[in-house]
Amino acid sequence: MSPETAFQTAVIDRLKGETGVAAALGDSARVYSSAPNGARFPYLSVGRGETEPADADQTDLIDHRLTLHIWGRRDDLDALKDAAGAVRAALHQADLTLSAPYACILCRVVYTDLF
Repeated sequence: MSPETAFQTAVIDRLKGETGVAAALGDSARVYSSAPNGARFPYLSVGRGETEPADADQTDLIDHRLTLHIWGRRDDLDALKDAAGAVRAALHQADLTLSAPYACILCRVVYTDLF
């Protein structure tokens, strides 16, 4: 498993396990790596991922940025804002557990863009 896959899996697992995210995205926490056709709104899907080396002395580090998309109907802007807030609360400064041999040193939400 790559570090990118390990990170994405940890993020998805965290979001699916958070009650605030489940309340915002439905009881089953509609969080997908790739949304299925006909997915019920609102839902979250994983978008673009970027990885850059950030090595330190005798340690291999990467800076990984993962874009998350929250999809809903145009008239559900308040619900989408609530979902974005729940996702931010679940992930910002989260202690994510990645598959061995990987570890997440810092997880933070950089920005939210609603349109």
